[in-house]
Amino acid sequence: MNKKVAVGIGVTACLLIVLAASVVAVDWDDFMNYDEPQSIPYDDVVVGDDINKDSLNYALFEEYGPLMMVLALLMFGAIVGGVCIAREEVECDDSD
Repeated sequence: MNKKVAVGIGVTACLLIVLAASVVAVDWDDFMNYDEPQSIPYDDVVVGDDINKDSLNYALFEEYGPLMMVLALLMFGAIVGGVCIAREEVECDDSD
């Protein structure tokens, strides 16, 4: 097995473990209170000195923070991997 492939498999396994741990760490029961879609308040995010806990900003960054960071890292890795694959030189030339 190629050394690059082994490193890639190791990094992928680590990211999958962290992603699974992030999904398990989120308390999903707090967000499954309704059977139908509900509107999300975009206004009045900050009321006085307190943050409105029903706002999208609070839910995204406070409740799903670890999951969002793992997904951001995964997306960044996909972009870097795509650039590396695109720039990889062909080692053998099969043209006749």
